[in-house]
Amino acid sequence: MSGLEKDLVAVIMAGGMGTRFWPLSTPARPKQFITLFGDRSLLQMSFDRLRGLVPPERVLVLTNAAHVAVTREQLPELSAGHVIGEPVRRDTAAAVALAAVLVQKRFGDSVILTLTADHLIEPTDLFQRSLVSAARQVAAADVFYTFGIRPTFPATGYGYLETGAPVADDGGIEHFELKRFKEKPDLETARRYVDSGRFLWNSGMYVWRAAPILEEIRTWLPAHYDALRPLGGADGTPRWPEALEKAFSSIRPISIDYGVMEKTRTPLRCVSSRFSWSDVGGWPALRDLLGKDSDGNAVRGCLKAVGASGNLVFSETPGEVVALVGVDGLIVVRSGNRTLVARKEDADRIREISEP
Repeated sequence: MSGLEKDLVAVIMAGGMGTRFWPLSTPARPKQFITLFGDRSLLQMSFDRLRGLVPPERVLVLTNAAHVAVTREQLPELSAGHVIGEPVRRDTAAAVALAAVLVQKRFGDSVILTLTADHLIEPTDLFQRSLVSAARQVAAADVFYTFGIRPTFPATGYGYLETGAPVADDGGIEHFELKRFKEKPDLETARRYVDSGRFLWNSGMYVWRAAPILEEIRTWLPAHYDALRPLGGADGTPRWPEALEKAFSSIRPISIDYGVMEKTRTPLRCVSSRFSWSDVGGWPALRDLLGKDSDGNAVRGCLKAVGASGNLVFSETPGEVVALVGVDGLIVVRSGNRTLVARKEDADRIREISEP
């Protein structure tokens, strides 16, 4: 392991409460904890991608307090103090600030890999090389890095990154200046972005050092800084639960993109990622990620189809048979004692029935 890699700390953001994968995903087991591929959850796959790069003792997971137990169950390699339960949801700026405070207190001014818990990324070796390539630049200069994904269609559900001049080519891993963040566009704007060749999808992953990101939070979100910075002194003490609750209750929800990254004066750079990436945003996203039969049905489980095509069928129970006759374009999901049947064009409405 190189000197740089010994200085890395990984923070996995696992606080999401995704509602688009009902009935498999529920408030007690959100998207990051469910198993969509193979036998590992999305959170476990995120942790697996760090193997050989960052040891478990330098990995932190930030999640909702209600999900600390399931996180520790799924990631037994992590000690109790490395799974941090946020008492109330305050979006990503609070999570980033808290993580930086804890990293600085425990590990010094380390390079932090701020990663997602609910995305599908392959292959792992290219992903790790991209992380290290960005981390080298962050270790050498006061810059912040993010990872952009080359768009394959004019998506309106993703944020975009506008790239500037190229700054490095590290063995085929391309680095660019980052000019600005753009929020989710309408379809016409998204088409312009894609046609221009200057825009990438925003993956939501970052690399920075602890001290510079805390300084930016102090500048642009002073209430967050004032509330969360003192938590370093409470870390590992009996005061921690009360101090954490008080700090989080006193701040407003805001994302790190809105709160800091759109305003920061720290130079922004971006790796134009060559690894494959999907945010697995809902059942329709699985159509391109699961195997298909000869009639274009995307299937996990056992499907018997007669005159049925273009359907998505997902069964959580091994050996369970789903039968479709004469239907097209449906989403059919079986999980425990819950069943979902929806037209694929109504997938966004699934969240309407997923609330407790």
